[in-house]
Parts: sequence; structure tokens; C-alpha cells
Amino acid sequence: MKKKSNRKHILFRYGLIVAGILFMSIGIVYKLVDTTVISADEWNKKANKELSRCDTIIPERGNILAADGSILAANLRYYTVRIDFRCERFMEERFRMALDSIADSMARYFPSRTKAQWREHMAKPLAKAKAERPRAYRLINNISYADYRRLRSFPFFSIKNRNRNGLSVESKMKRVNPYGDMARRSIGGVGATAECKEVHGISGLEKALDTLLYGKTGLSKKVPLTKGIYNWTDVPATPGYNIRTTIDIKMQDIVENELNDVLTYCNADWGVAVLMDVATGDIKAISNLEKNPNADNYIEGMNRAVLGYEPGSVVKTISMMIALEDGIVNNLDEVLSTGSSFAYAGGRPITDSHGVGSLTVKEVIERSSNIGMAKIITRKYDSNPGGFYSRLKDIGFLEPMNTGIAGESVPRVDSVPSNRGGRIALSRQCYGYATEIPPLYTLSVYNAIANEGRYVRPRLVSQLIGDGIDSVMPVTYIRDRICSETNAAKMRTMLTNVVWGDHGTGRRLRNDYVRIAGKTGTCYMIEGGAYNTGKKRLAFCGFFPAESPKYSCIVLTCNPKQNAFGAASTSGEVLKNIALKLYSRGMLDNSSDYRAEPARVDPPVIYATANTAKGKKVGKHITSNGTHKSIAHPASASKGVPSVVGYGLRDAIATLERAGYNVDFKGAGYVAAQTPTPGKELAAGTKVTLLLKE
Repeated sequence: MKKKSNRKHILFRYGLIVAGILFMSIGIVYKLVDTTVISADEWNKKANKELSRCDTIIPERGNILAADGSILAANLRYYTVRIDFRCERFMEERFRMALDSIADSMARYFPSRTKAQWREHMAKPLAKAKAERPRAYRLINNISYADYRRLRSFPFFSIKNRNRNGLSVESKMKRVNPYGDMARRSIGGVGATAECKEVHGISGLEKALDTLLYGKTGLSKKVPLTKGIYNWTDVPATPGYNIRTTIDIKMQDIVENELNDVLTYCNADWGVAVLMDVATGDIKAISNLEKNPNADNYIEGMNRAVLGYEPGSVVKTISMMIALEDGIVNNLDEVLSTGSSFAYAGGRPITDSHGVGSLTVKEVIERSSNIGMAKIITRKYDSNPGGFYSRLKDIGFLEPMNTGIAGESVPRVDSVPSNRGGRIALSRQCYGYATEIPPLYTLSVYNAIANEGRYVRPRLVSQLIGDGIDSVMPVTYIRDRICSETNAAKMRTMLTNVVWGDHGTGRRLRNDYVRIAGKTGTCYMIEGGAYNTGKKRLAFCGFFPAESPKYSCIVLTCNPKQNAFGAASTSGEVLKNIALKLYSRGMLDNSSDYRAEPARVDPPVIYATANTAKGKKVGKHITSNGTHKSIAHPASASKGVPSVVGYGLRDAIATLERAGYNVDFKGAGYVAAQTPTPGKELAAGTKVTLLLKE
């Protein structure tokens, strides 16, 4: 009886199982029929929609290169490493045992944390119950591929089965600037905008040349394969061009450091400096520094090199060049009666800060006379004030330069009417007021004067490099000639006299190594619609060497508050220091040995002798025409500031800059003394002053 009862139960259970299988089979068959027959059109429509969907393939953005091929901006892939503490076969005990070894390796190669901190960071999730541990705990982020491969060689992380060590990795492309803030505003940045989620240039060269750097997007579509639906590249993406700029890394470093030093010395609000090659218009260096609102230092700021400002007296050079070209003045020795003021057209009298009773035409630039310049220009344009504007337009001064720098603006020089108001405006425009001129435009005219009158176009891009394309951008000209060679030579003489003349406003910029030619400019700043005479914007624009110009340069310093308040002592000092640094490094087609030695029949013979007297150093003896000088052999310090006493300037600069210090110097010859003293431990970037003697 019991056996029959068990059999019934077993048969009943089998019956339930069979019934369940039948119902499931019926459901499967129904769903199959529904999918393939009844609802086939609907499913086919969904499938076609998915298969017809095209995705955008983002192209690889091109690199921005310096003149020597060094990378200024590039895309690099960075990796974020995470640990899944709840993965199925995570080897927890082995991980605990290896914690000390892992922490030691992490601290050595990733010193953002100490060994103890790394151990604490990695052990933190283990304090939780297993069910509460994170599935994607961030171990480290933003590391390079080489660092990621190194991390995978550490204890425990070297386990190949990622289900056992829990490691997972995410990667993303990131735009990087290997030289940090160097020329950062000119190079620019990238990012997504509200209008477009793709990453494009948003400032500087990145923005101005975005269409070339970005490349062309590709298209991918879905295709059904044996194991599923996959992306299939339909139109491949075209990478962007690599763009070679004209920036010289060494010159850029010099310009930024010299501008920063003077801004710090005079506690100015901001400053801008541009260095350009005279013959080609290549912008070799460009720096825009402004006061850091969160610290007591200067940082890369707004690109003011291409923004308009009232330029002040640096415009007198342009006015004088037009006067020479138009024949308004022919005799540079003509005497002009200036007096203490000049009341023109019933306007406020024009005055000179360096006023004299009379001066010659060539002294108008040397002494920076507002009255002299106004009297010259109004000779011709008194009855037609708008004619001065037309002349500026004729020479191409008001045209876009298209240098490649985003945010570039053109000069604002109003075409004034032929009435009393227009005549007054003309008399101000000719010496730098009532206008807005970007520094780069002013520099372009000075560069043309240095370039025998040829008006070369400033540029920041020299070459495009792409897939099968290597295109060198030619030197171009805004106008083939802005003035005659004769008038360019006259202008160079006048600008040289600003520094080397008896009454030049830039006399303090004289030095025995590089003759500088240029013009000072001072302009009061406008606040609330009126000039604030307590705040000045100071400019110096010029070129060097004066006798055979190789580079032109403009510097602006805004609102200095201490130590130096003149155009020559601030902006001019920056330009002079740039010229001297280039000279000391042999970058002006000169020998890099920074010594001005008198002519000798026989070159000096240098030899060393051993001095065995106790406590004395080995000496160097210099023999020249029978004269012997003994100079102590340089003694090196084991730590701190290296000793360079006895070195030539070239070797001294190289030694100190390798040690991380900035160098200033006085005199010529060999290093006789240095401040601070050798061996003193100082922060990197501290200035070391050298005293040189023959």
C-alpha cells in the first residue's frame, strides 16, 4: 500500500514537471511565432533603426610644436586604476600580506603619499564588511601608460588574472602643456562649450587654428556579426594637423623671467612682452603676466599683446615716419619753436614733460616732444584731419594681421571730421592719445623700420604637418614697403638717439654689449571716463642690435607702485635685459663669451700651475703682452649655491642655471665675487649676482 502511495506522488510530481515544460514550450513557440510572424514588422523596424544608427568618431587632435619641434601642447592618454574588493575570486589574504610591499613601491614611484599613507589608503576598504566594500575603489588616477605598466609589476598587482587582484583601468585623453605656463595664453586651451559637447579650442592658438588642429570627424555604424552587433567604421576620422609655431623655448624662458623680475621689482598690475624676428616676423616669444589675485606672484594672464590700448609716445615714431614719407619734413636739423605749451585749434594746450624752447626735427623723437610732433603733423593735415587716418589705412596699419592668435583686435584710430573737434583730435592722435592700438601692431611698424622699410606680417605659425602633408608657411608682407630705405635709416638713427643721444629719454638703457634703439611711451590710464594721473601704462618699443637689427621687441608695464616709475626704468629695462641675455648666450650671431676685451696683438695665454703652499688654491695665470694676472681657481661647494668665482661669464651662467638659480651680473671679464656666498642654500629661482672684473 505504501509503495503505491509513493508511486502516485512521484507520478504526480513528474506530471507537474511535464506540464511546466509544456507550458514553457508553448510560451516559447508563441513568442517565436509572435516575433517572426505576428510582430515581425515591428521588430524589423527596431533592428533597422539600431543598425542604421551612426556614431561620430572623434579625430585625434593635432599637436602644437615649438620652432625646434618641442611639444607645447599635445593629447596624452591618462589612466585611472581601480580595485574591485568584491570581485568573485579576490585574493584578500594575499593582498593583506603584500600591503607593506605594495605601499613601499607606490611611495617610491608615486610620492604623492608616503608609505604609511599608501598603506592606509589601500587597507581602508578592508575594514568594512565584504558586502559593503567598493566595487571600483580608486587607487590612483591620471598616470601615464609607462607608470601604469610599472604599477602592474608591483607585488600582488602583477597577478595576470584581474579577477584575483581586482584591478580595473579606465583611460581618457587629456590635453597637456609639457612646459606648464610658458606662453600658455598664446598657446591657449581646449574644452567643451554649451553649444558643442565636442572638445574644441577656446582660447589662443587652440581656438584660432581649431579647424586645422581638430581634424575631421568620422562615422561608424552598427553591423550584425556572428556573436552580436558591433561598431563598424564607415568613414574614418582624419587626425588634425600638427602645427609648428615660431616660439623659441629658450627665448620664451628669457622673456618670461625678465618680465616677471621687473614686474615684481616695481609691483605692477600686469605686463606684456613680445619678441619678434626682424627679417621674418616670427614671434619668438610672447608673455602676458598679471598679478595673481590669490598669491604674491605673477601668473600668465589675458593675452594683452593683441588688445587695444592708448599707446602713448611710442606712436610718435609712426607719425614721424609718415611725415618723412609725405615730405612734411625733409631737413632733420630744421629748428622748431616749441616753448612751454602749444594751444592748437582752441583746445587744451599741449605740453611737454621734457620741454625746451626749441629743438630740431630729429630731437622730437629723442626728447619725446608732444608739441614738436603736433606741429609737424598739423602742417599738412590741419585742413584735412581725416587724411592722417587715410595714411595709416594706406600703409596697412588698420588691417587684420591674422597672426594666428585668437582674440586679435585691429587698431582704433578714428577718422576725424574736418572741423575744430577733428583738428584737436588729430593733434592728440599723432602722439599716442585718442587711439587704441594693440602692442603687436605698434611692434610691427618698428620691425618694418628695422627691416629697411619692408612691412613683414607678424606670425606665430610656420608649418603644418599632417598625413602626407608637410607645408611650410611662407613669410608674407602686409605691404611690400611701409617707407623707403632712406627714411627707414633716418628713423633708425632717431630711435638710436633715444638711448644714445645726449638728451634721449632712454639713456639709462645704454650698455657696452648690445646697442639698443627704441622709443619710450607713457600714457595715463582711463578710469570712469577720465584720465587717472596716478596710474600710468608704460611702454618701450625698439630693436637690437641698433647697427644691424636682428630682433624687435615691445614691452608694456601697467601701474608700477614702487622702485621704478618711468618707461625706460620698467619696460625699457625688460627689453635691455632680454637683449643682454641673448647676447650672453651667443644668440645675436656673436660669441657667447661675455667679455669686452681691448684689442691685443697676441691673444692671452691661459695656463694653470700647482701652488703647494698650505691653505692656498690652485691658481690660473693669464699672460698678455707680458702682463700676468693671478685668479683663484673656482672652488665648488658641496651643496647650496655653487662657487663660480674665477669662471668666465658663459660658464658661470651655465653652472648656476643648471643648479636652478637666476643670474644677474655687473662688469666684464671673469667672476671676481658673487652674492649670495657659495654654499648658501637658497630656493630654486633665487637671483645670484656676479661681479665681473678683467
